[in-house]
Amino acid sequence: MKILVTGAAGFIGFHLAQRLLDDGHRVVGIDNLNEYYDVGLKNARLKRLEGRDGFSFVKLDLADRDGMAALFAREGVDAVVNLAAQAGVRYSVVNPYAYLDSNLAGFLNVLEGCRHNKVGHLVYASSSSVYGANTTMPFSVHHNVDHPVSLYAATKKANELMAHTYSSLYGIPTTGLRFFTVYGPWGRPDMALFLFTKAILEGRPIDVFNYGKMKRDFTYVGDIVEGVVRVIGRVPAGSPGWSGADPDPGTSFAPYRIYNIGNNQPVELLRFIEVLEQALGKEAKKNLLPLQAGDVPETYADVDDLTAEVGFRPATSIEEGVGQFVAWYREYYGV
Repeated sequence: MKILVTGAAGFIGFHLAQRLLDDGHRVVGIDNLNEYYDVGLKNARLKRLEGRDGFSFVKLDLADRDGMAALFAREGVDAVVNLAAQAGVRYSVVNPYAYLDSNLAGFLNVLEGCRHNKVGHLVYASSSSVYGANTTMPFSVHHNVDHPVSLYAATKKANELMAHTYSSLYGIPTTGLRFFTVYGPWGRPDMALFLFTKAILEGRPIDVFNYGKMKRDFTYVGDIVEGVVRVIGRVPAGSPGWSGADPDPGTSFAPYRIYNIGNNQPVELLRFIEVLEQALGKEAKKNLLPLQAGDVPETYADVDDLTAEVGFRPATSIEEGVGQFVAWYREYYGV
């Protein structure tokens, strides 16, 4: 297959592109290489991809309507995996307009590209953040997600609604994946594991929000990629027996599906830090702070639908995953 991966120089996009190339697919990668975090890290990922057969790269912003239309018309891809987005719950409080451009206007351009060029399957990244104020655990795709607590989450919920509309109107098969706290080698420098590792090695204190009582369903990037690859090959159809009289949020009459991809084993933040300390061989100095605006105290993924329909359940332990990250970090930064 020929697959378009947006955000190919990003954390998950880089790992996914490598896996698709390993599996013999052709990959067209796009990324705008913005400065939200270290562009040098993005370029280092991209350099590894550009040396491989079957990979081509286009520097392009999803919000560039004409550029996106031309790309779709020129490339003739079989499937699209949309991972490009303005990420970060906390940054959405500081710079909300960045989310409008990338996550809404940009996603519309992806949908329009799929519509006008007969793309066989659109897989796109959503987020566990859409569960917002919901406190029913574990989070299920069959739960209502109408109470987001950050603009980032609201844009991801909007992506799901937009995808459903295009699946309904134009018959475009779409699958949304709600990722749960992804971590691993080549990760984003704005995420907790990266920030903690850097600070601990430099002897600086780390900020631990919600006094370390926060729980997260930390999911290793290799598990995320395995889930995405399996989903690409499972083109959705309408749900059998669907009823508009009592609609289930996790089903649809349209060729549309949503899955959680999470480790299904929430871990308290203090335990996560303890595992990191063991991997680094150094104790952290902790600033215990209250919960930040837009954050939720706990995430926990119900992955039963993913397991039943796609045949996959993430299982990498935090001990293994954190160890892999630390090994990469020490090698990449020479520390």
